Amino acid sequence: MSEDKIDRKLEEAVEADTQLLAIGGSIGTALFISIGNGLAAGGPGSLLVAYTLYALVIACINNCVAEMTVLQPVSGGFIRLAGKWVDDALGFMVGWNFFFYEALMIPYEITAINLVLGYWRDDIPVAAVCAACIALYTVINFLAVRAYGEAEFWLSSGKILLIFTLIFFTFITMVGGNPQHDAYGFRYWRHPSAFAEYRHPGQTGRFEGFLAALWSAAFTIVGPEYISMSAAEAQRPRTVVKAAFKTIYWRFGLFFVLGATCVGIVVPWTDPTLQAILHGQSRASGAAASPYVIAMANLQITGLPHLVNALLITSIFSAGNTLTYCATRSLYGLALEGRAPRLLTKTRNGVPVYAFGVVICFPFLSFLQLSNNSARVLNLLVSLMTAGALIDFLVMCITYLQFYRACQVQGLDRATLPYVGWGQPYCAWVGLVAMAFVLLGYGYTAFAPWDVQAFFENYTMQLVAPVLFFGWKWAKGTTLLQPEEVDLVWEAPAVDAYEASFEGPMAGFWEEVVGLHEHQAAEQ
Repeated sequence: MSEDKIDRKLEEAVEADTQLLAIGGSIGTALFISIGNGLAAGGPGSLLVAYTLYALVIACINNCVAEMTVLQPVSGGFIRLAGKWVDDALGFMVGWNFFFYEALMIPYEITAINLVLGYWRDDIPVAAVCAACIALYTVINFLAVRAYGEAEFWLSSGKILLIFTLIFFTFITMVGGNPQHDAYGFRYWRHPSAFAEYRHPGQTGRFEGFLAALWSAAFTIVGPEYISMSAAEAQRPRTVVKAAFKTIYWRFGLFFVLGATCVGIVVPWTDPTLQAILHGQSRASGAAASPYVIAMANLQITGLPHLVNALLITSIFSAGNTLTYCATRSLYGLALEGRAPRLLTKTRNGVPVYAFGVVICFPFLSFLQLSNNSARVLNLLVSLMTAGALIDFLVMCITYLQFYRACQVQGLDRATLPYVGWGQPYCAWVGLVAMAFVLLGYGYTAFAPWDVQAFFENYTMQLVAPVLFFGWKWAKGTTLLQPEEVDLVWEAPAVDAYEASFEGPMAGFWEEVVGLHEHQAAEQ
């Protein structure tokens, strides 16, 4: 089986909608729940500034990866680009890093489900919820392969519905549309304040509050990596992938910047439940996990909190479902390229069974909640995973700088490329410096005072990455490519020919989504 024919049954189930998958991938659990930690630590002002700045940085990185991916929409995305254009050891390192990031996200989602369920009852058996999620992910991803696309269509649609519901909720209630007829507006920006003091008093505390909000943004704001990884499956890669990368800019503004604004409007950062979750403490019985549901309860709104909580659960479950699928494919791809045991390439009915068997072991980490409360486990997993995402973005910037230099040395006019990133190579340098700063700094609290546990929670991935890089480099004798050695042609002619084989105008986004659903329904 060739690398670009991986798991055809799964590809047929999701072949589709690169933009829908990109939207679903960018709206994660963190946007609805973990964003509350940034608010509790930094206040609404710091949260908005941090999310805006970080969104601009990721926009710069998106600008880099878009230019490379539209030119070479290969399976494996930015991982293969790093190995092909920079150093095979870099591709090995970031491939495993991305796999661990996705795999660790699965128990995070399950833990978040338990946190959300606590709003209704605090006596729901944690182990039963964990076991049920693992069983359902197994059924959808292993036993019912063709159901994956249908399930993800509806679950991703639910995410989009949820975010717009919460935006409208914020606007309506802030102008007085609530049971108390209280037009509270931006009250919580004044009382208690827009900028919270975190860990220390005064200006130092406010700066640390901003940093905490920035770390929250680093975990929450994602998107380019998912488009890059799914680019090879698009029917018209040059057209569809380019459009997906372009629309990510308004997604950043709509989902993340506006989302941070809404959270800072509806609930004060001093709320006891938010503070309890921030510090990994048990909440009061019946307390909500999402800042939005907390706000609804504070406004004495009935009915809507239960609906939003239910939608939150579907959103979280959708994220776990997608991550199980993606992590399995990532590990399978590593095995196909000889970067993981060959045994993991074995498939059955279109499913890489052994790769799936490895992936489904990670959700069992959610059982850590049996000895710790859900909020504590959630914060632990967030610390581990934030570094994984940062390393991915750092590698994208390194790869682009190599690509940019290769274009200069080989005399390739970037103006002739199917997508030309703006402001280069400055955007790549901005992304590189920003990612390095956040990657090294976000666990600074482990040093003052020294805390061994906090250190390994925040810096494990930073320690593992160089071990993977230099270990593979030593084992395989890989070398850093010079700009003149970079293969800029690679798969471009084949992609051009494939793109030219399509005739007629391309369907619009909503036409494509509806058509995808109708096609799946007809096959049932």
